[in-house]
Amino acid sequence: MIVSKLNELLKNATFIDVATCDFEGRPNAAPKFLLKHEGNCIYLIDYTIGKTYYNININPKVSLPAMNFDTLNGYQINGDCEIIEKGPEYEKLTKKLHERVKNLSVERLVSGIKEEKPHVNFEITFPKSVIIFKVIVKEIVEIGSTGGLRREKVR
Repeated sequence: MIVSKLNELLKNATFIDVATCDFEGRPNAAPKFLLKHEGNCIYLIDYTIGKTYYNININPKVSLPAMNFDTLNGYQINGDCEIIEKGPEYEKLTKKLHERVKNLSVERLVSGIKEEKPHVNFEITFPKSVIIFKVIVKEIVEIGSTGGLRREKVR
């Protein structure tokens, strides 16, 4: 089942790219912070609030690419995106974001010390304002290392 392979891959991801398209058909792809995935939903954080936000407001269809470097299989996650900007769900998700940012800062600091790896910024600062993208996954395409495609609808 493609969904279980993808869930395993996303479990360790911190960022994922989001591809959108504007009203004129101009594409845009940008990395977003992966907050969590749950069921058929993927929650992403946008703190630049620019082209991706604008595009989703006019066209909620998105595509998220992912790659498993162990198997060399690629994935295309296609779905519809809702923008969450306020309310109880927003409050709950931004609380989770604060926890995730704190944990990521600790991981980067410990990793940097162990590996004697210099970082310009060990601590990840929490942005002043964020938008949450809730991607409702409709289809996953697995691209095999030899080019074969397998599609799986998600309900």
